[in-house]
Amino acid sequence: MVPTWMLVAAGVVIGVVFVIPMIASAFLRNVDAGTIRIVSWMRGSTVIYRGPGKSKEFPLFTTGTTISSKVINVDLDITDQTADVDDNGIPQPIKVRVLASAIVSVGDTDTMIRTAANRFFTKPEGDQLSTLTDLLSSSGRRAINLLTHDQLFSAKTAPRPLRAALPGADPTKALAAVGTGSKALELPTPGSEDEDDPLAIIIRKACSRELTDLGLGFNSLNIKAVQSEVAEARRRQSAAEAQANAEIVMANQSRRAKEAQLEAERAISDKTRELEQTKASNAALVAVAEAKKQQALGTQREAELDATQIAQAKADAEKVRIDAAARAQAEAIRITTVAEANAQSIRKVAEAIQAGGESFFRYRQIELLPEIAPVIAQALAQARLVTFSGGGDAQGAAESTTNNIMQVIQTVLAAQMVTKGGIMGDESPKKGT
Repeated sequence: MVPTWMLVAAGVVIGVVFVIPMIASAFLRNVDAGTIRIVSWMRGSTVIYRGPGKSKEFPLFTTGTTISSKVINVDLDITDQTADVDDNGIPQPIKVRVLASAIVSVGDTDTMIRTAANRFFTKPEGDQLSTLTDLLSSSGRRAINLLTHDQLFSAKTAPRPLRAALPGADPTKALAAVGTGSKALELPTPGSEDEDDPLAIIIRKACSRELTDLGLGFNSLNIKAVQSEVAEARRRQSAAEAQANAEIVMANQSRRAKEAQLEAERAISDKTRELEQTKASNAALVAVAEAKKQQALGTQREAELDATQIAQAKADAEKVRIDAAARAQAEAIRITTVAEANAQSIRKVAEAIQAGGESFFRYRQIELLPEIAPVIAQALAQARLVTFSGGGDAQGAAESTTNNIMQVIQTVLAAQMVTKGGIMGDESPKKGT
């Protein structure tokens, strides 16, 4: 049998693990992020819990409801006419179409949260979006009626005075028509933080009361597009001007590029011409140098030839001199030899004459007579023998003539004897030996 204390302990554990969390969950409820929990007590007091967190609720004593605190995005497509006027002040509205996106959310105060829970979130989700679309579109149309075409298309342009947009009307009263009660709606003044987007300012001012009545707040307006025939024409004109400007820029760039190319080509042509001139000048210098080189080579060859000829002439002269010296020496030797031979022959003749006397001399004359007779005849023919005799002595003249003839014969005979063979009959030396 199980002891009692163990049963009690098990009951306590079960109570701690299961019963207490169930009781706590009944009193504490999760409030997720992006939601607001409104808890109402029996006496009518209300407590608001913003997530994420916990809300304290007591069953049978409180009633709770949850609403969304997330922003609501509403797409707007508004078509209406602007407040443009011509130069004479006559209204000349322009039809425009504005595509925008508005963002609203639950108000920050507890009063606005309770109002939103009672008036806005009690509607079906489709009706909620439709209500916001109608409200914002109506405010947008009234804002378009108060702005000019240029103000819609240029957020940076200062708004035109409403006196021009609405001739004869006070801007404050005109905006008061779309204002909230006694509070007049005004366009942003120059220098304010909202002057860049006048349409959003007017829409926020115009729909502030309606949104407040629903417990909502206007956060922002994002204008996606503003369309009109004037804007399209201006866009086409701007595109044409931009295209023309682009073409002008391209033409200018092309012209500058062409000029730069022509300048580069001109510079290249000048450089090429200078290079060709330099090449021609260098070629002329090279030709002059080559001519000077050839001239120097010719001069060198002439000098070498002259040197060779001089050397050859010197060699020839030396050879001639040597040959002449040799011939002179040979001739001298020959002459010396002949002279010695003749002297020796003469000595022999003299000796023979001295030894043999008159008889030997006559013998040799007879022996050589056939050879010397022609020579004696020629000598006698060429000799001019003139004999002078004085006193009428004819015998003395004849003897003198005979003696002269004998002298000629003896001279020729002696010379022939020496030349032909000598007195002794020996061979005389040959000429040139």
